[in-house]
Amino acid sequence: MLCNLCPRECNVDRGENKYGVCGVGALPKIARIAPHYDEEPVISGTNGAGTIFFSGCGLRCVFCQNYEISALAQGKTVTPYRLSEEYKRLESMGVHNIEFVTPTHYIDAIIESLDIYRPSLPIIYNSSGYEKVDSLKRLDGIIDIYLPDFKYSDNELAGRLSGCPDYFEIASAAIDEMVRQQPQTDIENGLMKKGVIIRHLVLPSHVKNSLAVLETIRKRWGARVPVSLMAQYMPAGKAEQHPDINRRLTKREYMKVLDKLYDIGLDGYAQELESADKKYIPEWDY
Repeated sequence: MLCNLCPRECNVDRGENKYGVCGVGALPKIARIAPHYDEEPVISGTNGAGTIFFSGCGLRCVFCQNYEISALAQGKTVTPYRLSEEYKRLESMGVHNIEFVTPTHYIDAIIESLDIYRPSLPIIYNSSGYEKVDSLKRLDGIIDIYLPDFKYSDNELAGRLSGCPDYFEIASAAIDEMVRQQPQTDIENGLMKKGVIIRHLVLPSHVKNSLAVLETIRKRWGARVPVSLMAQYMPAGKAEQHPDINRRLTKREYMKVLDKLYDIGLDGYAQELESADKKYIPEWDY
């Protein structure tokens, strides 16, 4: 089958040694499966999210903290059946949900695995936001919680740092579809059961990009969609080749964005600057 799951539309048969921009085949390649405690409080709770980190990625973010698995595609290939067995294992560990991280290029296999076994837990789709609406429509009724990034309002910046000069339009339409599928935030006993949380990573030197992202969220989706403001940026991947982002975020930069979040009345979560620490990067134990 020729793959056009993501906006890249590579039209490649992702078989053996035939990969698109994502750099992986059609079968899921896994970097880590384990409880994860560092998500938003309504996601991690006390027992952790049942997180499945997929290898490969349709974006090419030069600063990716998960560079080994996103760009280098390190991991272990599994079948949809094996993936369904992992849902059972995570469920038995008492996690609060099943969270797919960077799942876009494995939509076919994920749907097949959930046909084999559907856990009695919320299913989370954690992605870059760079999604095709047609692919997301296939997940309607399957995904309970969407955690999209909204990285850029500036397409020139998106093209230079992530190789996607159409990011703003594509991500805006994708989040429209996510909100259409899950228009209400449902939180029960402190844990999210349904809804959308929009994440935004603040980049050093690019406060204007972040301020415009927050304005877009307010105008397009309003305060009914929570925002998760992230301060965890550290130079990684190929960031050293880009002087503007080859440093950590300053307190002054972050506070400007955080103040904007409050001033325009958006609700949600905000990381502390101390979150920019390598100890929060998972071990890729495959």
